[in-house]
Amino acid sequence: MHFRLLRLLEQRPEISQRELAEEVGVALGKVNYVLNALTKKGLVKIRNFRNSEKKLRYAYILTPAGLSAKADLTAGFLNRKIAEYEALRAEIESLQGETGWRADTAISPTQVALKSEASTRRV
Repeated sequence: MHFRLLRLLEQRPEISQRELAEEVGVALGKVNYVLNALTKKGLVKIRNFRNSEKKLRYAYILTPAGLSAKADLTAGFLNRKIAEYEALRAEIESLQGETGWRADTAISPTQVALKSEASTRRV
């Protein structure tokens, strides 16, 4: 969640906590809690500003430490997703070998079951 908030704050520093909660899909209280934690860690600074309707609003500015933390979180996220992709690709290749499925053809669950039965009978 920290990564998603930091990313949104970098893109849209004027975003409201309510909008952040909707974008991330969590409760408003959780966004408030995390923003306070990020502020205490020195990753985000909160600045007051007035919008066109003259209501008090805040801008959430990433500090240099916040930008560095976001870069670290981004690298970690990418490394996890690349590892997941590689594992999934290996699993797909294994299943293709077991079923004879090729990427350019569709295969139904019935076809997989029939191929599985046929290979079981051969053993």
